[in-house]
Amino acid sequence: MDAKKVLEDLKRRFPGEPEYHQAVAEVLGTIEEEYNKHPEFDRANLIERLCIPDRICQFRVTWQDDQGNYRTNMGYRVQHNNAIGPYKGGIRFHASVNLGILKFLAFEQTFKNSLTTLPMGGAKGGSDFSPRGKSNAEVMRFCQAFMLELVRHIGPDMDVPAGDIGVGGREVAYMFGMYKKLTREFSGVLTGKGLEFGGSLIRPEATGYGNVYFLQEMLKTRGQSVEGKKVLISGAGNVAQYTAEKVIQLGGKVLTMSDSDGYIYDPDGIDREKLDYIMELKNLYRGRIREYVEQYPTAQYHGDGAKPWFEKADIALPSATQNEINEDAARALVANGIMAVSEGANMPTTPEAIRVFQEAKILYAPGKAANAGGVSVSGLEMSQNSERLSWTAEEVDRRLHAIMENIHQNCVKYGTESDGYVNYVKGANVAGFMKVAKAMMAQGIV
Repeated sequence: MDAKKVLEDLKRRFPGEPEYHQAVAEVLGTIEEEYNKHPEFDRANLIERLCIPDRICQFRVTWQDDQGNYRTNMGYRVQHNNAIGPYKGGIRFHASVNLGILKFLAFEQTFKNSLTTLPMGGAKGGSDFSPRGKSNAEVMRFCQAFMLELVRHIGPDMDVPAGDIGVGGREVAYMFGMYKKLTREFSGVLTGKGLEFGGSLIRPEATGYGNVYFLQEMLKTRGQSVEGKKVLISGAGNVAQYTAEKVIQLGGKVLTMSDSDGYIYDPDGIDREKLDYIMELKNLYRGRIREYVEQYPTAQYHGDGAKPWFEKADIALPSATQNEINEDAARALVANGIMAVSEGANMPTTPEAIRVFQEAKILYAPGKAANAGGVSVSGLEMSQNSERLSWTAEEVDRRLHAIMENIHQNCVKYGTESDGYVNYVKGANVAGFMKVAKAMMAQGIV
């Protein structure tokens, strides 16, 4: 395989999809050496088959707002690869959603799901609809209209969507209700459901908790722990909230949280009481992070879309969205003494920034490894639904912890370089790729 040639061909065939090209480039650049040890992969044209989704479903979603106006959005489901299990991946409702972003997310999801060791393929879906500013009734009508089309493409043994940005418990519940009505069956077709109708304990916390569990394993390789460390977190949604919660539980000091408008910096640390306020602000009132400084005036607010990466700390946990850490931010983090970066979001670090971290030999974990906790517990929710059982929070958390430890071990196995530095990007990509590649080879040209 010539990684550069493969990427150039994909750019020619699928122009205008920079996030997808970026994700593919990052994977190809790290697996090329391992791939070329297997000439049988090339004979089967494996890499092209792995880069291009199995299918893409695009559809129009028409719904009615509270004023009686008919509104139209686009809906998508990218089913990337099901070599190791049913398609699995979130649904994102956000104005920025387009096909290129969903293709990148589905591609990444394939390797992330492979790393969990659970039988799940990779997919992603969503719409350019934004729940922000919409009433509950409008969100319900949109979700029902979205499911009217999506129902044709999903099923408990075919494709099991979950939540993502803009899709929380409310949206999952509305979609599940419509799926149930349309199919006349009660099955585990969506994960992230309410506890009352088949959801799993620890699912809301899973991505954030899992990221911190992975961080713990990285820190152990250098004889360190989270306790006493100053931590920068971006985002203020589900992932950021539970990342902060686990850091606080482990004795770390959370200094920042953010949203798309800007970030807050609290020199006294965001403790349990302050985090409860943020959770209430964001989850119940759907407010903005700037309101935090009205409640806690010793904190500072930096607006105009500012990012927290220029503050001084020990650990950075990007938990918002893609490409939020650029090269300048990475250099600032390294200069300010950051020792570890672990990604709660999907691809929040640009390729140039990743090189800065790796050249500085700091601990850096890509999202496909570090944030796999969410989809891991989604997989555990699927297992509970299949068995018609509900596990305790302690049981789910134990399994989540074990999965994150196993992912870390595989990253170390495939990513340790000659000088002892662990290249977690390479380790995660090779470990995830090899499992999918072997499954595809075994199943023939399908």
